Amino acid sequence: MTEENPAFPPPSRLVIATRESRLALWQAQFVKGRLEALYPGCRVDLLGMTTRGDRILDRPLAKVGGKGLFVKELEAALLAGEADLAVHSMKDVPMVLDEAFALPATLAREEPADAFVSNRYASLDDLPPGAVVGTSSLRRQAQLIAQYPYLAVSPLRGNLDTRLRKLDEGQFDAIILAAAGLRRLGLGERIRLVLPVEVSLPAAGQGALGIECLAERADVRSWLAPLADPVTTACVAAERAFARVLGGSCEVPIAAYAVLEGGELWLRGRVAEPDGSRIYGGEIRGPLAEANRLGETLAQRLLDEGAAELVATLSGGAA
Repeated sequence: MTEENPAFPPPSRLVIATRESRLALWQAQFVKGRLEALYPGCRVDLLGMTTRGDRILDRPLAKVGGKGLFVKELEAALLAGEADLAVHSMKDVPMVLDEAFALPATLAREEPADAFVSNRYASLDDLPPGAVVGTSSLRRQAQLIAQYPYLAVSPLRGNLDTRLRKLDEGQFDAIILAAAGLRRLGLGERIRLVLPVEVSLPAAGQGALGIECLAERADVRSWLAPLADPVTTACVAAERAFARVLGGSCEVPIAAYAVLEGGELWLRGRVAEPDGSRIYGGEIRGPLAEANRLGETLAQRLLDEGAAELVATLSGGAA
C-alpha cells in the first residue's frame, strides 16, 4: 500500500494529454475517474490531440517511424507544461524512453490476447485458402503466416472503428485486433474467438495502460503511484526488457507475454521474420522482483540461438 507523501499535498487540478480516438479517450476517461476517486478535490481535464500516427493511415506503421508516432505529440505537451500526464496503451510506448520522461504507473491489465473478428467465419481454422486477414502488426502477421501459410495477410490501419468498418464493407474476411480495446469500448460481441497465446503471442504491454509524466515531476509521480498494479508492472517490465534487448522496433516482429504463476514470473517471448519463415522463441521463469533481468536474459538467449542475424537484417533494412 502506498503511503501519502507529506511533501506533496493532494493535487487541485491535473491535465491528461490523450489521443482523440474513441479508445484513447476511453482510456483517458478511465484514468480521470480513478484520479478523481483518489483525490476528490481535484479537477481533472483532458487535452485531446491528434498524433502523426493517427494522421498517416496509408502506410504500414513500420514504414513511417513506428509506434513512437503515437506518443511524441503527447510528450511535447508534457514538456510545454500544457499537460501533467499522458495515458497510453503500453504496447504503443517505445521500449526506450527519453530520459526526460518517466512511467510511474502501469495499471492492472485487461485481457492481453489478440481477438479474431469476422462476420462469416468462427475461427482461423475455418478460413479458406486465399482468405484475406487484416492486421496492423508485423508480429501478428508473422505468427499467422507461420501457422496458416495459405491465408492472405493484408495491412490494416486506422482506429478501431475504421478497422471494423473496413471488415463490414467486405474488404477483409477477418481481422485481428487487441481484445482489450474491443472490450473497453463495449464491442466484445464482435469477438468471434480470443486467440490462445500459443497461436498469437501478444505484444509487450498489450492490454495494459501506462501513465507517463516528466521525470522531474516528483509531485506527479507521487500522485500517480497509488494507481500502479505491482504484478502488471513487473510483467510488463519483463516484456519490455525482452523487446528492448531485441531492438524493440516496429520493423522487427517481437512478441512477449508474462504472467504470475506459482509465485513466479513466467515470460514467453518470440522474434520472427515478417513472413513467418523463421521464428525464435523461448520462455523463462524467476522472481517477480527480477523482471527486467528475466526479460534481458531470455532475449539474449534467443540472440545467441540465431536471432541476432535476423534482428540485424531487419533493423538494417528498415525503410
